[in-house]
Amino acid sequence: MLIRPWDAPHDDAERQRWPAAHGFGRLAVNGLPGGAPWVRPPHFAHDAGRGEAAAHLARPNPLWAALEAGPEVVLSVVDDHVYVPGPWQAPPEEPAEHGTPTSFHTAVQLRCTAHPVDDPEAEAGLLNRQTGHFQPEGGSARVAAGEVPYGRPLSGIRGIRLEVTGVRAEFEYADHRPAGTRERIAAGLAARGGPGDAAAREHLLRRGPGA
Repeated sequence: MLIRPWDAPHDDAERQRWPAAHGFGRLAVNGLPGGAPWVRPPHFAHDAGRGEAAAHLARPNPLWAALEAGPEVVLSVVDDHVYVPGPWQAPPEEPAEHGTPTSFHTAVQLRCTAHPVDDPEAEAGLLNRQTGHFQPEGGSARVAAGEVPYGRPLSGIRGIRLEVTGVRAEFEYADHRPAGTRERIAAGLAARGGPGDAAAREHLLRRGPGA
């Protein structure tokens, strides 16, 4: 992933905080010899303090053989993405039609070593971490090995502990553009109000020079 200097995270906190708030991504696993890579979209709970993410897959998933043969994986998360029309991007002194269209987005790639979790008690703990992340208000029974309501379904899945060994992050929101261009883009996003526009505008304003 190409990361230009102006698109890099401002600090470690920015690149750690964002994936924790976006718990759905794509797990990329090297294929078996002669085969293509596997890509599976899982929910995950990222814990920067532990330096790992927790996920799970169905036990019959064919990805397991590839994952066990090559445990070095990438968990990729892309979100807060929008299309930016060319006229919004034109420098203040140039005609609007000379602007170059682009995409805004955040992309974080967690390089991980995957550790399958088969011990029922450990697997239950992993799932409780996930439900605690996605349902902090509660409302569901805790997962406990051999106990209702989740003891029986537990045998149909395997947990994955993803030990994070490296992070690459890109926040592409026109940090290098002149102030006048950035103001025009922010106004355009606010007026359009489409999917992702509010989040992209927040990044644009938060990361801008002097913000």
